[in-house]
Amino acid sequence: MDIVLREIHDSDLPVFYRQMNDPEAVRMAAFTPEDPADHASFGTYWKEIRSSPDVLARTVLADGDVVGSAAVYGQPGSREVTYWIDRAHWGRGVATAALRELLSQVPERPLYARAAADNAGSLRVLEKCGFRESARALGYANARGEEIEEVVLLLSS
Repeated sequence: MDIVLREIHDSDLPVFYRQMNDPEAVRMAAFTPEDPADHASFGTYWKEIRSSPDVLARTVLADGDVVGSAAVYGQPGSREVTYWIDRAHWGRGVATAALRELLSQVPERPLYARAAADNAGSLRVLEKCGFRESARALGYANARGEEIEEVVLLLSS
């Protein structure tokens, strides 16, 4: 499978919206917008992401098809990675390949990542890409309507 990152196109946004409204994916991600179905908020979010000089956001393509997004955001010294891959592509190495490519485009370190402590798939992806657990915290997970444990990971080199 050929995994490529490219700039986000307007035509990608409806795909992202559909992906971010998959109930199983939303539950697994846990830390999501309060109402992922709020189309106006979704549009505002992506407009801000795409216009921010502090964000490198990319569309993830698998064999030419839009399958998700990946980004680095935040201030130097505390920048974080994030990604979202369509559930139909989970377990196939797409997230790992996409994150590796993103990391090759962003040489600065340290970089951080966060995942729900029970999101074994995402934790595996991050560890395969060199991230190591640096802390645990409690945070309110909109997708679950409760406070849950999250793992904070660090990529230092």
